[in-house]
Amino acid sequence: MVRKKKGDPSPRLIAIDGPIGVGKSTLSQFLAKRLGARTVFEEVEENPFLKPFYKDQRRYAFQAQMYFLLSRYQQQVGLKQEDLFHKVTVADYVFQKDRLFASLTLSPDELALYDRVYRTLDPQVPAPDLVVYLQARADVLLERIRTRGREWERPVEGKWLEDVIQAYNSFFFHWKRSPILVINTSEIDFVEREAHLETVLAAIRRMRKGTQYLNPNG
Repeated sequence: MVRKKKGDPSPRLIAIDGPIGVGKSTLSQFLAKRLGARTVFEEVEENPFLKPFYKDQRRYAFQAQMYFLLSRYQQQVGLKQEDLFHKVTVADYVFQKDRLFASLTLSPDELALYDRVYRTLDPQVPAPDLVVYLQARADVLLERIRTRGREWERPVEGKWLEDVIQAYNSFFFHWKRSPILVINTSEIDFVEREAHLETVLAAIRRMRKGTQYLNPNG
């Protein structure tokens, strides 16, 4: 269990987030094992519009985004129904970041329609007790994406990743719903170096409130 000062509640819902290729799933699985937590993973490959989206973003953006919005909503509301206060949960995304991608990919008319649905769903979703925001440079993310070799991710380009990184930085700069731990992962390796994962776990256990930063090699 994550340790906090006496009288401070331990986080029951920890959300890991960051751009594609940053290590969300790897860190989520590690934390779940060490904390005895259940995991909630995005239904990424289940999205039937995602592969077409990477080939033609303009044509498939709205379908892909609405699928993500509704599937993420169903997952998050399910946590409330299962009573998340009885077990630590580690999710590899923050529900509210869904709109971040919508703002990047949808036309103004599509975004207006999306927002009508999003504003209805957002108040019903439980806020995380702690957010761990993973950062990395675009060149690092691109190399990790190429290394894991998912065919449908091949069209991802550096310019698009730069836009995603900037959107994430702006989004979490204004995040006020819960404490946030920001971690620079450009020079660390979650896959090959378990010591790096242990460093992150120690930082989470020290986390109290507000925004804190971890740069293992800085």
